[in-house]
Amino acid sequence: MWNNIFRPLDLIQRGLSASWQRDAVIRNNIANVETPGFKASYLEFETLLARSIQESSFIGKMTHPDHRQIGAGNFDNIQPVIRQSKELSMRADGNNVDIESENVRLAQNSIFYNALVERLNSEIRRLRMAISEGIQRSKTI
Repeated sequence: MWNNIFRPLDLIQRGLSASWQRDAVIRNNIANVETPGFKASYLEFETLLARSIQESSFIGKMTHPDHRQIGAGNFDNIQPVIRQSKELSMRADGNNVDIESENVRLAQNSIFYNALVERLNSEIRRLRMAISEGIQRSKTI
């Protein structure tokens, strides 16, 4: 039980970190919109997380001390990956940055980041409430 109490906070922190990195990647793309031959990049995180969640629906039984835990939402190894866009360039200089698409991605990422901050605040309020109720109950006993 105690191992999982902070798991939501850890997942939110990973999402915030990925969003922060994505912001840097998008801003780099925007900054290089006029650089000849520049290829846009993107950050992959949500698909990796979704794949890990799907794979975690199975929980393996450990019958030997040398066995590794499989399943049960092992998200500790999920790291965002920066990939170069394979989109073809419509420009003669070979640059494939589409400024409008990048601005949309930037706005989407900002909304995602703000939603995660709200979720983090909600989790912290929930933990505070649980702690304060536990303290109040221990005083009455």
